[in-house]
Amino acid sequence: MEKVIQIIHITKELSGRWIIPILLSLDESGGRFTPLKNTLQISPSRLSNNLKAMTEAGFIQHLSPFERNHPLLPEYKLTDRGRFLKETALIISSAEQQLDQGFLAAKAWNWPVLISLYHQYHEFNAIRQLLGTVTPRILSKRLGELYEKGLVEKTLITEPAPKYTYALGMNVESIIRSVDRKLCALL
Repeated sequence: MEKVIQIIHITKELSGRWIIPILLSLDESGGRFTPLKNTLQISPSRLSNNLKAMTEAGFIQHLSPFERNHPLLPEYKLTDRGRFLKETALIISSAEQQLDQGFLAAKAWNWPVLISLYHQYHEFNAIRQLLGTVTPRILSKRLGELYEKGLVEKTLITEPAPKYTYALGMNVESIIRSVDRKLCALL
């Protein structure tokens, strides 16, 4: 149970439009702002905001002018936590290519929901309790979106009271199992 919560927390940390792309591109851009901006095709203000949030979260370190190659140009490097998250981002990125449903990690809660379903949390309230801070509205929306993509199946149970149960789609379970096993190995 503890590892499940850790994996859910990690996948939640990686949620967001730019977190994974920045983690995967930071080293090859030399940690420099402009090459990173050009590689990602992101606006300077959005990149700056994301780098600031990732610095505050402890994923990256903003180098001081004395540590930089060029004292006037901002540079960043991955922290130990950032290197760990880069490894997990590679696993998730690879799985998303196999799933062929686009960039799922761009939206918060997609991966935590998939991991929850893999670990046999099939009812809405059970998933919500496991995820902790997710709102009912967002959870309902994410389950609906994943259902529309064919990643999640839902079944209506009428007895004793009507409710839906959720499960991973047939072609999805083996990929999520692989992700779960690889993430457990990293912990």
